[in-house]
Amino acid sequence: MPVYEYLCNDCGPFKDMRPMAECDDPQGCPQCEIMAPRVILTAPNFFCMPSETRKAHALNERSTHAPQTLAQYKAAHGPGCGCCSTGKNSSKNAPDKKKPARLVTKTRSGAKGFPTARPWMISH
Repeated sequence: MPVYEYLCNDCGPFKDMRPMAECDDPQGCPQCEIMAPRVILTAPNFFCMPSETRKAHALNERSTHAPQTLAQYKAAHGPGCGCCSTGKNSSKNAPDKKKPARLVTKTRSGAKGFPTARPWMISH
């Protein structure tokens, strides 16, 4: 069951576990028993979320208010970084592997064909 927040005018905020079907119903204050409306005072917590997803949410929150400068980005991602490499091997000791050339055929009219490409792709 989820935990909801309520605000009593006399006693202040309190939390209570309730079924989702009763999420909008007022709840009796545990101290004075006056019915208090549900309020949202804090942001939701993501305790059950995988750590990678939590980190992505945190990064998005930071970037909405203060995007990284180029210097900050370069400091976080050094040369040969695996996440943002430009197709070359990130290791300096590994031999360079070239991508095999794509097979291209031409018709008599000069139209190009790519027999190894996906058949639903349209070429120019």
